[in-house]
Amino acid sequence: MPARLRGNAQYRGGAIELLLLSRISPGVWRAIGRPDGFCARCRIRDYGQRRFDSGEVLEIEPEGERIIRLDGEERLHDVGEVPLPPYITETLADSERYQTVYAREEGSAAAPTAGLHFTDELLERVRAMGVQTIFVTLHVGWGTFRPVKTDDPTEHTMHSEYWELSSEAADAIRSAKADGRRVISVGTTAVRLLENAASLSADNLPQAGSGWADIFITPGYRFKVVDALITNFHLPRSTLLMLVSALADRGTIMRAYTEAVEQRYRFYSFGDAMFIH
Repeated sequence: MPARLRGNAQYRGGAIELLLLSRISPGVWRAIGRPDGFCARCRIRDYGQRRFDSGEVLEIEPEGERIIRLDGEERLHDVGEVPLPPYITETLADSERYQTVYAREEGSAAAPTAGLHFTDELLERVRAMGVQTIFVTLHVGWGTFRPVKTDDPTEHTMHSEYWELSSEAADAIRSAKADGRRVISVGTTAVRLLENAASLSADNLPQAGSGWADIFITPGYRFKVVDALITNFHLPRSTLLMLVSALADRGTIMRAYTEAVEQRYRFYSFGDAMFIH
């Protein structure tokens, strides 16, 4: 989504920035904002160069998210910006440059970064090797990149993210498991979707459907669907690093990170994901 909005607080003044996380109802959104302390009920107006009418923060939730009302949300595509990681400093003339080549359904607050490595040509080469490619939908939200602030991970609240799994995708995955073939997830978001869907099924295999995933995967978790994972490096104290640590043993992870440091890889981070160059 063009989920980043910039504007001014009408009553207190000063620039503010909002990242829309999910739509609750027409004109009402859950969002996070900067600065963190801007007032609970100030009005928001004049986003960017074009008028967005106005908005109002209706409520601040215990974890800091804002429930906001936006007037004129139908113009979101005219005034909103695709959220970009901080290492991309240029303004994208074409927002499609920061989408995966297989992106279809709008709804994510950030791109699923592991998928950005794939081009149409690379996917064709993978298929030519006999690999079946299946596509699933999870709207990346605050649950994915919100850092863990508690010393005890079990006290961390995992925010839910919307997912959809088609009958075609579910049948293909179930068939692969029955045949003893590996299911390799591209990115941690696909892992959370598949494992969440499997947890809702009596046979521990994903069924077609949709809903909200709030599964929190930590070391000790027994994977039901995913056999392998393609992922980027992740930041400490992130739910994504904990997920990877549940799938790979500590020694494997430490060897990968040690080599990255020794070879002086340059890390680019956005939320919990880190690219290597």
